[in-house]
Amino acid sequence: MRRRFVRYAAALVAGLAAPALLAAQSQPVSGDALVVSSIGDASRLLPLLATDSASGDIVGLLFNGLLKYNERLEIVGDLAESWTVSPDGLTITFVLRPNIRWHDGAPVTAEDVRFTYEKLIDPSVLTPYSSSYQLVESVEALDPRTVRVRYREPFAPALESWMMGIIPKHLLEREDLNTTPFLRRPVGMGPYRFRRWNTGELIELAANPDYFEHRPYIDRYLYRIIPDQATSFLELLTGQVDLAGLTPLQYRRQTDTPYIRRAYRKFRYPSFGFTYVGYNLQDARFADRRVRQAFNLAIDKPALIDGVLFGLGTAASGPYPQESWASDPSIRPSAPDREAARALLAEAGWTDHDGDGVLDRDGRPFQFTLITNQGNEVRRQVAELVQQQLRALGVDVKIRIIEWSSFVHEFIDKRRFEAVLLGWSLSRDPDLYDLFHSSKTREGEYNFVGYANPEVDRLLERGRRVFEQEERQRIYREVHRHLAEDQPYTFLFVPDALPILHARFRNVAATPIGIAYNLIDWHVPPEEQRYRRMSP
Repeated sequence: MRRRFVRYAAALVAGLAAPALLAAQSQPVSGDALVVSSIGDASRLLPLLATDSASGDIVGLLFNGLLKYNERLEIVGDLAESWTVSPDGLTITFVLRPNIRWHDGAPVTAEDVRFTYEKLIDPSVLTPYSSSYQLVESVEALDPRTVRVRYREPFAPALESWMMGIIPKHLLEREDLNTTPFLRRPVGMGPYRFRRWNTGELIELAANPDYFEHRPYIDRYLYRIIPDQATSFLELLTGQVDLAGLTPLQYRRQTDTPYIRRAYRKFRYPSFGFTYVGYNLQDARFADRRVRQAFNLAIDKPALIDGVLFGLGTAASGPYPQESWASDPSIRPSAPDREAARALLAEAGWTDHDGDGVLDRDGRPFQFTLITNQGNEVRRQVAELVQQQLRALGVDVKIRIIEWSSFVHEFIDKRRFEAVLLGWSLSRDPDLYDLFHSSKTREGEYNFVGYANPEVDRLLERGRRVFEQEERQRIYREVHRHLAEDQPYTFLFVPDALPILHARFRNVAATPIGIAYNLIDWHVPPEEQRYRRMSP
């Protein structure tokens, strides 16, 4: 049920007003714009190819999947009006809502769903999401509104996989999805329509008047690319930005002012993800597990959380946050132990032969470059502390900061890195196949560190075929143990999410899935609206 904001003060003042007037005052009205700050630009506005967070933010407003999570993390219908699962779990039948239309007016049909599936499994399409559809035997359009999906074997994350945004067959069936102009001029069916994209500056979306739930109350969504978090904060202070993510320093020390308390609302909740240092495992220095284990012991995670996050996060022992039912509570983050770390490195052949304070092996010093993305002040500071802590171990770390788009597509996708400082936002289902299965190492896929462990592969495959949560929990806790032992990443911490939003927006609340799950229901009272109404 859609919640509606009621202006209680006005109702009390006008206690004797006519019922119709009170109803009008409580009814949200359209208008205004939401200005969002992002440190990185989008790259490809197509759900199948949206691999970075900026692209994901935008495609999530332009496209819908068949299903979605609600604010209580329950799976509910999105494009699908209903769905049924056969007793053996091998067949799902979806029925689409009636009268859904693409932004160009064409109807959304079951053929669009089948076309989306065909492109997800097309080896020529550079999507990292294909593994979620490998066990699908067939997708049939039974009629314009009914889709039947058959699986060869049970697939536990099946329902979640159909949260993938559906794409328009009539516009893309003759296009190369990797290069189509559609990537920059998308046509979806979601709550907002694409208007313009000024590269490196702004992406503008407009409310879709024909959206099947209802037209969003906020007229425009303005996604401003501001690569520097300090600049973004200054824009916030002058009222030029409505929604942004705060750094821990900003949250703790720079937002406790009369203006911020009056004009904005701060939120804090655990992010469902983690920050990590990942290693190129094709590099001989990092191929030895003892080196990665040594780094895990040498890096002081509590110092990172206290010094950079100001306590706004928790240390990570592996890929699963404490809130995940797959997390193994018996696996605790390693306490810093520099001497044990040195012993492991010595076992791997790294010692200070020449007494210059830097470890070496076969006459070569242990030095490498750690890359991270421009504009993320927390990651820059974490990189500097990691540099200091590994320097005390005898490892020389250089830091390189790279613009976001180039960072993702020229360095991460192409494996042109030695070590990377990055973060993952995770699905609520604990399936980690795309991140750690040895088959997911193509360009654009997510196992870019090149991790390969046959037992982890087996467990990840098994976890997808079991439906009982108790058995899946055993499987993924074993995955947790293997990853904690192998350390393909140094799992650093789970940061808290720290969004800040202008107070004029109503019907906003923090939930387990964040604050923007009901963005179409956000609204601003007429007397507080700041931007002109959008012309039709």
